[in-house]
Amino acid sequence: MKLKLPLIVTLIAFFITGGCKKGGGPNQPQNFIQVKGSDTVVNAAQKVAEEFMKEYPDLFVAITGGGSGVGIASLINKTCDVATASREMKSKEMELAKEQGVYPKEFIIAHDGVAVIVNRNNPVDKLTIEDLHRIFTGKADNWKQFGGKDLAIVTLSREVSSGTYAYFKEQVIHLGNKKDTEEFSPQTLLLSSSQAIVEEVSTNEASIGYLGMGYIGDRTKTLSLGKNGRFYPPDVNNVLNGTYLLSRPLYFYTNGEPRDATKLFIDFTLSAKGQQQFKETGFVPLGATLPEKN
Repeated sequence: MKLKLPLIVTLIAFFITGGCKKGGGPNQPQNFIQVKGSDTVVNAAQKVAEEFMKEYPDLFVAITGGGSGVGIASLINKTCDVATASREMKSKEMELAKEQGVYPKEFIIAHDGVAVIVNRNNPVDKLTIEDLHRIFTGKADNWKQFGGKDLAIVTLSREVSSGTYAYFKEQVIHLGNKKDTEEFSPQTLLLSSSQAIVEEVSTNEASIGYLGMGYIGDRTKTLSLGKNGRFYPPDVNNVLNGTYLLSRPLYFYTNGEPRDATKLFIDFTLSAKGQQQFKETGFVPLGATLPEKN
């Protein structure tokens, strides 16, 4: 079937503009907002976008994942309006951005704890950061070394484009030493998403993986982490008071000061309603406080 010329022109115009709609009052600037990056943030960002579009029905927000590195590269290449990241931009990324005429503006949008999960049948409940280092570098390879069953440990990781991968590598593989060059064990399986790690851990009794708090669920068991005999699970209180050792901020990046619809979306994300979406997806919203002691 042949398409008539006017229809072809209309379709081309739709894809060039991203399918934007006309309309919007003076306080609702017309735009299609492309948000791309962190898989850790993607579910919370989607909930924020859904609430945002209820208040601004003439605007459309597209949320996609792929990893923090993918989002930051898209910002540098000017193919997204907002990059989401579970790590800070690196100095070399900042330099590359400026070479491209992009001047990243950073926004902390919530806080997170990187949770370490194992199969529910695994008797191990807690580990130190040094234990994790030994496990993920291959120096320790059997669960019986940590009071578990006689099973060879299967380590799971996110792919290198993931901000969670970069954070875990810095804090666990390198033990916070920026000059360290040690790598994950060659036997470590690199998976494409946090949900893929959940699926593997839930069915593989020997496996261990890591992910953002928003992916903690009943299908796996979350380990407490600590040192000097004191261990803490990844929860709101322990992230807030710093007792959970793998705590970090989550970020949005824009090209310079956000304007028009992008500014509306950033402002909404930082508002009480936007922050509620992070709380509901398992993260620590900005402004959260510890409960008062009786």
